[in-house]
Amino acid sequence: MTSSVQRRSPRAAPAESRRGSTRAPAVLSRPLQAPFAAVFGLLVAVEDGYLGWLLWDADPGWGWYLLAPLVLAAGALTGAVLVLGGRALTPWTSGSTVLVVFSVLPLLGLLGLAVFFALLDGGTAVLWALLLLVGPVGALCLASQRPVRIWTRPASTGRRRRRSG
Repeated sequence: MTSSVQRRSPRAAPAESRRGSTRAPAVLSRPLQAPFAAVFGLLVAVEDGYLGWLLWDADPGWGWYLLAPLVLAAGALTGAVLVLGGRALTPWTSGSTVLVVFSVLPLLGLLGLAVFFALLDGGTAVLWALLLLVGPVGALCLASQRPVRIWTRPASTGRRRRRSG
């Protein structure tokens, strides 16, 4: 025989579950992955700068080909700063999106470089190109996680989020 009486706890229910509760919105705190994503974004910027220096060292002087590593390094650095601060670049582009885009481009370039060196039988060069993949892969994995995407998404006009550092 089952009883229709439900047992209740003597403690009061949490405030957010009470009806008619008018609490202020919860403060969004920085996720644990955000500083690590920013560090890997900084590593991507340093690697882009290093690849730009290698291009410049082969032919000292300013050429159009130095623009690509410079833009990639500036984009990765911007994405790292945006992710660390929990900011968006535009009302449509989150900080994590900036870091993901500027991590994917060096990732593809380094993979192409590793394949190129592998076809030329450059054993050590292939290993160095694969070692340089650590920065873009780490930034891509961390910046694309849901807590980081939520942390850096643009605030819509209808709702405002309060942030704490």
